[in-house]
Amino acid sequence: MSQHPPQTSAPHSVPGGRPRRVAVVLFNLGGPDAPESVRPFLFNLFADPAIIRLPNPFRYLIASLISGRRAKPAAEIYAQIGGKSPLLENTEAQAAALEAALGADPGADPAADGAETKVFIAMRYWHPMSAETAARVKAYDPDLVVLLPLYPQFSTTTTASSAKVWHETAKTVGLTAPTRLLCCYPTQAGFIDASADLIRPLYEVAKAHGTPRVLFSAHGLPKKVVAGGDPYQWQCERTAESIAAALGIDHLDWVNCYQSRVGPMEWIGPSTDAEIRRAGQDGVPILVVPMAFVSEHSETLVEIEIEYRHLAKEAGVPHFTRVPTVGVHPGFIDGLARLVRQTVAGKAPICAQNGDRICPSNFPGCPQARR
Repeated sequence: MSQHPPQTSAPHSVPGGRPRRVAVVLFNLGGPDAPESVRPFLFNLFADPAIIRLPNPFRYLIASLISGRRAKPAAEIYAQIGGKSPLLENTEAQAAALEAALGADPGADPAADGAETKVFIAMRYWHPMSAETAARVKAYDPDLVVLLPLYPQFSTTTTASSAKVWHETAKTVGLTAPTRLLCCYPTQAGFIDASADLIRPLYEVAKAHGTPRVLFSAHGLPKKVVAGGDPYQWQCERTAESIAAALGIDHLDWVNCYQSRVGPMEWIGPSTDAEIRRAGQDGVPILVVPMAFVSEHSETLVEIEIEYRHLAKEAGVPHFTRVPTVGVHPGFIDGLARLVRQTVAGKAPICAQNGDRICPSNFPGCPQARR
């Protein structure tokens, strides 16, 4: 990301008297919007050099092979939720809620006073992708662009990949407005409190079946990615700790685990499916909290809700609950709005939830390590 250093300041007033314009760009993964989109979506995913870390033409060939092999089973997964991913609609709802929250109190930060804010969506692997969105942002003619990933925890495979492509496409379309990246917010109060708020009533229901165990589940990563300095696992651990503390439940039984493993490589653990089997052996009810996902998609609606629920039944788990993602929970949206205002008021091209670096110095994958 540091290869494309953005400008770091924006004027408080604009010649001609119009209000200063801020464009907020929400980064998300994207998902197929029809059965025929599944294979090209998968190809885009595995052709990403942040995912398959090989040079071309090898990466292209592997992406073609994997997407061809996985297209049919993936289409069957999406068929269980209407034949497409609901991620775009969910992200559009979050964008509308965030724009409303920012518009409702534009003077919440003196530096943002009088600013007009519009929220855009840039998906990484399916439409609307960065090239389309960058052109729309340029037409909006902003005075400042804030890049806001809907990945609370930073990873080189998600936020860094999205930011890299954004800077490349923005340059291509001639978008030259100052740009700031909010790189991560794994323990931001709005996100944490919204998560705890969704868990509490479901935890009370689960108590009728024994002392519940809470599984804080995140999408996994190959161990070699983390060993290379990616801070994702460290940030996931902080998220789990923070939600557990926010719940305020004495002697809470909880574990941080990882799902969605693919391929032959060794992945970080423990795995969510292994923890479900352990809960069955222990005879305890479980709640699976998708703490690294903020909107519903196949990993929550199929992998957790259908596949893990079936596994829990087979394993003898007495009660299974999937906790919803934070979605448009007011606490989460208000938290995002506070992060945007903080980023607008600051000057750093890259900042974390507190305006500065939060990762320990032994994570060279942290984007602020390269500033």
